[in-house]
Amino acid sequence: MAQHKKVRKAVLPVAGLGTRFLPATKVVPKEMLPVVDKPIIQYVVDEAIEAGIEHFVFVTGRNKNVIEDYFDIQYELESTLKARNKNAELSLLSSLLPTAGTSTFTRQQEPHGLGHAVWCAREIVGHDPFALILPDMVMDAETPCLKGMMDVYEVAGGNVVSVEECDPEQAHKYGIVGVGEAIGSGFRITEMVEKPEKGTAPSNYFINGRYILQPEIFPILGKTARGAGNEIQLTDGMLTLAREQDFYGYKFDGQTFDCGSKEGFIIANVALALKRDDIRPKVENELKALIAALK
Repeated sequence: MAQHKKVRKAVLPVAGLGTRFLPATKVVPKEMLPVVDKPIIQYVVDEAIEAGIEHFVFVTGRNKNVIEDYFDIQYELESTLKARNKNAELSLLSSLLPTAGTSTFTRQQEPHGLGHAVWCAREIVGHDPFALILPDMVMDAETPCLKGMMDVYEVAGGNVVSVEECDPEQAHKYGIVGVGEAIGSGFRITEMVEKPEKGTAPSNYFINGRYILQPEIFPILGKTARGAGNEIQLTDGMLTLAREQDFYGYKFDGQTFDCGSKEGFIIANVALALKRDDIRPKVENELKALIAALK
């Protein structure tokens, strides 16, 4: 096994306006909307911690201060809980709190796309490889997605993206990768195509929102012209980087919930509630009644 520089930092772009969830996101960031009883952002942070991430870089925007407050001590709340002997709740809050100095927040002043958001983290990440986690995508699996990607990275190095299968008829809607030879528990990516024409996709494996990238992506993104939607696209930057560095794929074996869409958000709440022993019986009975009423 080759030695590769350890991935210690993760970039989380959380500057989006969340327009698909208006009016709820008028004052509440979409990343703070609850899935069962935890905000969306907590699920992706938990996944990163399980993968060994030690430093979180949040790329924020205006009206996102509540995310920073969430990852801080809330003295009034903790004082009240202590006075009421709510020890379980105190322990829960303590377990979710990052170690002091391990979270950094920087601003993306203007909405110029995902590639621009990643570029905004360049001075904090520096010359280290880093994980990029799209917080809209909540993933559930026996092996956490980023942990599986780290296993591929330890063998192969380079850049790693997580992929999963879609219906081949839907491949034209996604960023698709070409599948090469097996490398450890992953595979070499032979090409990346953003929304290929119907019938031309090199596979049905699409990129699903988790990346391990080398720092050479930053100067590339700084020079990348605006692409689709008049935004700086991360995919365009990765295609340029792929001319000089290897990319590998990790086949995610689990369930992905796109909490950036209303449907995905609702399904995530239902599916993750059903995995909770404390609330499953009630939720399951209510769901059965609702489904029966549809017939």
